[in-house]
Amino acid sequence: MSPDELRAFCLSFNAAVEDFPFNPETSVFKVCGKMFALSNLGGRPLTVNLKCDPEDALRLRADHPGRILPGWHMNKRHWNTVTVGPLPDRLVRELIEDSYDLVVAGLPRAERLRLDRP
Repeated sequence: MSPDELRAFCLSFNAAVEDFPFNPETSVFKVCGKMFALSNLGGRPLTVNLKCDPEDALRLRADHPGRILPGWHMNKRHWNTVTVGPLPDRLVRELIEDSYDLVVAGLPRAERLRLDRP
């Protein structure tokens, strides 16, 4: 997955936006003001921080040592840093979608309902 593909996939979700609150190099992808992905799209290797269920986070780290690590500069229980290149694109897409879904699930009901409308 290229940086452009990563950006396009993150922005393909309902109400997803890209923001740069930290610096011009760090893309922060949000839904309703809540972060679901964070990446320096120009970084080598390409990595992305993603929200994850704590139990799944531990399993993923064990299954993909060195490729999925505790979230860098994040709450290590709820965030993983995923190295994009060595992992299958399909897995990276699933992890991004899971992160988005976790954030949406934590939104107030009214905001979740607005996201469901076409």
